[in-house]
Amino acid sequence: MSLFKKKSLAEDLAQVEETYSEAAQAIEVLEDAAVDGELNLDAELEKIETEAEADTKVAADTEAFVEKTSRRKALEFTYEFVSVLMVAAVMTAILFTFLYRFSGVVGESMEPTLHSGDWVFLSQMEDTDPRYGDVVVISQENAYHENIIKRVIATEGQIIDINYDNGDVIVNGQILDEPYINNETINSYDMSLPLMVPEGHCFVMGDNRQNSIDSRSTAIGLIDNDYILGIAKRASTPNGIVDLELPEG
Repeated sequence: MSLFKKKSLAEDLAQVEETYSEAAQAIEVLEDAAVDGELNLDAELEKIETEAEADTKVAADTEAFVEKTSRRKALEFTYEFVSVLMVAAVMTAILFTFLYRFSGVVGESMEPTLHSGDWVFLSQMEDTDPRYGDVVVISQENAYHENIIKRVIATEGQIIDINYDNGDVIVNGQILDEPYINNETINSYDMSLPLMVPEGHCFVMGDNRQNSIDSRSTAIGLIDNDYILGIAKRASTPNGIVDLELPEG
């Protein structure tokens, strides 16, 4: 082998070693870069996970807050609703205990003015001292053990008499004009007439005179005014609201 060739081979080997060294350095640089990149990636992933956990906590807190708010609003609504119902119930009880009252009509004794199944409206705010012609609801104990609805015919101090032969009803010597009656007053019972109505009492009869048990009978008798629940001014009937007050005069 010539000297030239030996030199050339040595140079080639040196060049290969240099190239290998450069390659090794490059690989080392790449490995370092990869390590740094991996660390950076892990940091980024950890940051993302931390932010996700924070977002999840915020979402959970928000959901809990919304649920708590909704529950509180539901409780507030329920409380207000129950409060309104209680106030309405109390007001209704006061209204119908002390001011107004409804009473149902049972039987035929007040026909044609009132029929069984009608309802009368009682006002308890007004003076309940009875006057002639008033339709009243009476709670006084009687032989039938029930409230009754009748019409006032005579009041305290007045003298009441009935001519059962012709049906005339006479108060203080005057024959009454009774356009509201269904038939003539010809049925006599066991109440002795004429009589003066005592203080604090009244004499009542049904408009259906031949089908009414009333003050003509001791089964009902004279009515103590304290047992008048109220004066019926109007009635609810199948034909609508009916005015029960007699025209004045």
